[in-house]
Amino acid sequence: MTIETFLFFMFSFFALAASLMVITLKNAVHSVLFLILVFCNIAGLLLLLGAEFLSFMLLIVYVGAIAVLFLFVVMMLNVKVNNSNLNSISLIPLGIAIFSVLFYQFNLTVKEFYIYKSMYQQSVIISWLAEENSLSNIKVIGNVLYTNYSILFLLSSLILLIAMIGVIVLTMHQRTDIKKQIIEKQLLRSPMGVVKFVTLRK
Repeated sequence: MTIETFLFFMFSFFALAASLMVITLKNAVHSVLFLILVFCNIAGLLLLLGAEFLSFMLLIVYVGAIAVLFLFVVMMLNVKVNNSNLNSISLIPLGIAIFSVLFYQFNLTVKEFYIYKSMYQQSVIISWLAEENSLSNIKVIGNVLYTNYSILFLLSSLILLIAMIGVIVLTMHQRTDIKKQIIEKQLLRSPMGVVKFVTLRK
């Protein structure tokens, strides 16, 4: 067994174990943390299969943005555990139906793309020592983006910049119907009429 095959099975095992922990844990924060672990293991699998761009995009988008957003939302909402007596036996037919549909789609995809045949003919795991001198997916996609589609790439970045500026302008909108303190006027006022002594009756 090569090191690539060992890493493939290790990432697969940890991804399956972490995904089971996501759906079985009652604490929402722990579930989100195990979801981040699932994303990291899937990124490792994509990296082993030679899809470097998809692997890093998965880490940046899902782990760096969506999962962290889930974590902050769950921690801020302070989700309470509902101790309702749910009959888990009644969910077994629904689980079997969903599993059957997903397994049928997975088997159809495997047969359509001849994954079994390619796995038996040649290893689908990339040997990084053999691929050291060849172009990676990131270099090829970057070359295409910055040459053939450079105008579209710049236009999309300009649209994102306009959206960011629009959000900043909308959040910094000043309301005129709210009374606010004017520090300059408070500092320039005369202290003679501010302090007043009151004689209290005994």
